[in-house]
Amino acid sequence: MAAQGFAVYVGNLPYDATEQDIGSYFSSIGEVQNVRIVYDRETGRPRGFCFVEYADESGAQRAVEELNGQAFNGRNLRVNYANK
Repeated sequence: MAAQGFAVYVGNLPYDATEQDIGSYFSSIGEVQNVRIVYDRETGRPRGFCFVEYADESGAQRAVEELNGQAFNGRNLRVNYANK
């Protein structure tokens, strides 16, 4: 069985942000395993939030503590633990 990652919810994302941009930004905190931007099913456009998965719980915890409210490409991010 694969190791379970530790995900955080990231809201208030700029609509032009890419998974690569977000991964680079969040990797300053810890080892990012996956970034998944959520898209609108009907329009195919980003919905303004994503999930970032960390390799360990401490990375996710630091992301919530240190990146919540921080500016990213002109918008202040909302970073919380993702609901399982």
